[in-house]
Amino acid sequence: MATLESNYDVVIVGAGAAGCYAALHLPPTLRVLLLSKQEATLCNSALAQGGIAGVWNSPNDNTELHANDTRIAGAFTNNPKTLHILVTEAARDIEQLVAYGVEFDKDETGDYDRTLEGGHCRRRIFHHRDSTGAEILRGLLAQVQLLPNVTLSEHTVVSRAMKTETGFSCELMQGVECSVVNCHFLILATGGIGRVYEHTTNSAIATGDGIRLAYELGARIKNLSLIQFHPTAFNNKHSRECFLISEAVRGEGAYLRNCHMERFMHRYDDRLELAPRDVVSHAIIRESQRTGSKDFWLDITHKDPEEVRNRFPNIYTKLLKQGYDLTKEPVPIYPCQHYLMGGIHVNANAQTRIDRLYACGECAHTGVHGSNRLASNSLLEALVFSRRAAEEIAKIAEDLSPKFIEGQFPPITATEPIPHGIRTELRKLLQENYFVIPNTEHIHEAYERVTELIQLIACEDWLMNLDYIEAKSQATCAYLILEEQL
Repeated sequence: MATLESNYDVVIVGAGAAGCYAALHLPPTLRVLLLSKQEATLCNSALAQGGIAGVWNSPNDNTELHANDTRIAGAFTNNPKTLHILVTEAARDIEQLVAYGVEFDKDETGDYDRTLEGGHCRRRIFHHRDSTGAEILRGLLAQVQLLPNVTLSEHTVVSRAMKTETGFSCELMQGVECSVVNCHFLILATGGIGRVYEHTTNSAIATGDGIRLAYELGARIKNLSLIQFHPTAFNNKHSRECFLISEAVRGEGAYLRNCHMERFMHRYDDRLELAPRDVVSHAIIRESQRTGSKDFWLDITHKDPEEVRNRFPNIYTKLLKQGYDLTKEPVPIYPCQHYLMGGIHVNANAQTRIDRLYACGECAHTGVHGSNRLASNSLLEALVFSRRAAEEIAKIAEDLSPKFIEGQFPPITATEPIPHGIRTELRKLLQENYFVIPNTEHIHEAYERVTELIQLIACEDWLMNLDYIEAKSQATCAYLILEEQL
């Protein structure tokens, strides 16, 4: 674990793509603390398979086409200002990734091998086989580690945060050790909320910690109930963390089949398997109701086996370990919690309504996605708006006072852990009542029970440990999600 000082100019909570990219764009004169709840490679960014969308040196594409595809996927509820920023600044940040040494796949001509995904009218997805997020994070972390002004502290959790006259004080936990650090600026880049559900494609750290911290600080939380369910998560019916089978597999021609091994998307959308994610997820649920079965399959056996293995080596290998050969047989899939469109409400520079508090990446609500995210826009959003946050901070930091005020957190002396089973019940409540098609008949009862659980957790008569912190974050997110449905 890193040895920490008491004061930093900027504290960044989360070391995924958004957190690292923000650190890389802050002035080298600022002292930056970059925090990762577990090891830095364990985050949603590292799990992103498909790629990063953008128009860069693309003669057959343009930013308005990209924007229009994003609008269609988002049901035309996207924020026009931030959407324009997203698509027009994409080229800058994709080019920056290449400069950092991130390797995107190329075709036989030496040009970038852009792929197609659901909802896109052009092949505009830059990718590194089927592990693009991991490759981007590798490149970003390598650059971060070269910066003398940035301290990366892994296995460090923010338990509480407090606004002060000079910025913020953050209470940190490193194992059983607690400390307080102060900062002028606080950037929340904590990723998604997948662990609020029984089944998710998200990593183990995705418990909504940043959203809970922002809520407690008084930031606006907007559209938290806008949750995307990915239609093609591997369905082994046992694992809480579901292995994602990328949208790009359907982009390369895979079919969806029901329990009778029939293609069925023609019943629900003219775009068939290449409809946006929410459309496909809804179609699977409706087909499930029609057939009375939850057995669904993804089938790419009609494509050249060698091409499939080369294009999707990570997916192919993981499925082999589960007993399925992607090139020889259909694989079982079912919708699963995947991504959050809502979150901590921010402006075009990722700034919240709380002075000097910023949020970027999946935990933030920029409005670019509207009511449903277009495939491969997530990594792009993380880069564009974390960079803009850093650029905004750079301007304000020129007039900073060197003074730091440390807030005083109320002591917690309890030694009893929170009651066993609270987090399990929270996940079950969300899974049963707010999945692809919400259970409107029982959602009010679920809200009342979540309210009881959050009151139980928040009494603070419990041992301050990671289980308590994550339960508090999960309960806060569950409460805010269901509250929007009443």
